[in-house]
Amino acid sequence: MTSATTARPTVAFAHLGCEKNRVDTEHMLGLLAEAGYGISADERDAALVVVNTCSFIQDAREESVRTLVGLAEQGKELIIAGCLAQHFQSELLEALPEARAVVGTGDYQHIVEVLQRVEAGERVERVSSVPTFVGDHTLPRYRTTPEPVAYLKVAEGCDYRCAFCIIPSLRGNQRSRPIESIVSEAHELAAQGVKELILISQITTNYGLDLYGRPRLADLLRALGEVAIPWIRVHYAYPTGLTDEVLAAFRDVPNVLPYLDLPLQHSHPEILRAMNRPWQRDVTSAVLDRIREQLPDAVLRTTLIVGFPGERDHHFDHLQEFLRRQRFDHVGVFAFSPEEGTAAASLSDPVDSAIAAERRDALMRLQQPIAAERNSAWVGRTVDVLVEQENPVSGAMIGRCARFAPDVDGLVRLSPRTGAPGAAPGSMVPARITAADVYDLEAELLTDERLTGVRLTGEGRTPGTDSAH
Repeated sequence: MTSATTARPTVAFAHLGCEKNRVDTEHMLGLLAEAGYGISADERDAALVVVNTCSFIQDAREESVRTLVGLAEQGKELIIAGCLAQHFQSELLEALPEARAVVGTGDYQHIVEVLQRVEAGERVERVSSVPTFVGDHTLPRYRTTPEPVAYLKVAEGCDYRCAFCIIPSLRGNQRSRPIESIVSEAHELAAQGVKELILISQITTNYGLDLYGRPRLADLLRALGEVAIPWIRVHYAYPTGLTDEVLAAFRDVPNVLPYLDLPLQHSHPEILRAMNRPWQRDVTSAVLDRIREQLPDAVLRTTLIVGFPGERDHHFDHLQEFLRRQRFDHVGVFAFSPEEGTAAASLSDPVDSAIAAERRDALMRLQQPIAAERNSAWVGRTVDVLVEQENPVSGAMIGRCARFAPDVDGLVRLSPRTGAPGAAPGSMVPARITAADVYDLEAELLTDERLTGVRLTGEGRTPGTDSAH
């Protein structure tokens, strides 16, 4: 604890962008709290605001700039961290007199030193030209997610060079954390009451390749099977890394959910080659078939890009047929936007933005009845529901089953008339799915009496319990 004579001022935080960025924010919060600074999520509480920015696509940059300008107009002094700081560096200091410092994606661990220099009157540029740092379990962390949910970054950076993606320029090459460090942090999060742990990196199926000479996601999942967290979810699984060994770990480790987030981006070989993803063309369908064979209960999510330079009608028709055939549970679709600093920004034969928007909307219309059908297949099933909030109007509890990841997928609405004990935010309760729509599910809570003789499905299995469906 700091004494009254050494007390530090309060610093407010604004977080933008992905969950990988969120973890960096949480580490900065932890470091500042440990150093004696007051921290707040409300900029009204402080004269100095740290803004952890995103620069992945144009929309994200515009949101970051709007946030910075808005805070500057309120008279706030700014520390600009994250991808926008890495991207534009000294340009931000020149453009915004209110910016007191810029902090790169590989430099957030120095946030206390940066603030001390700012307090001393300096304008600070702390941005490594090539990010090399990756946080581990020894770095303080102040979580910003709801109590039962936490993200755990297993690696930073990316070795791939997809033509549309600027992330390697902003976050560097892949650098993985040791298995022991990840497991140690997972145990700490379990002790905090976390019930859902979400593993994240740029390409989680490549976890360990840089550190061990081969991918070791399967070994990591088996090690995490010993952690007392009911749900472990994996985001950003590339098809090339979904080996039989990895799928076996998904199948065998009781608390690893059979939920696979596959950022496929496109299906046509010519577009994949233009995207600098030629490795994907011969593996996608075969891997999806193998997933469904080995994990028949798997929930599959993907993201797709339409309007990539050179995408013709027949390429888009191929993508639509791929979507019809594969019948993903959840799909996100984005219209291509050229990002300065990427190979795709200079490609010829651009697709008109209006056509790209039409194709995005057409894919989403195509996916909606598929999503509704996939949701309907869960009606009648008994599942665990992680309760997250109460509807203040109806009194219904709202949560998620294993089918839904936070923020990107649907919700489960628990009927208020059941009212059985234990259905409070933060609890995990058994429920029977009673109805479905395109995106969400309805369920009724099951009391102890009604559970007699009911065998729960595999989602939400606690380590050490029977994993049979």
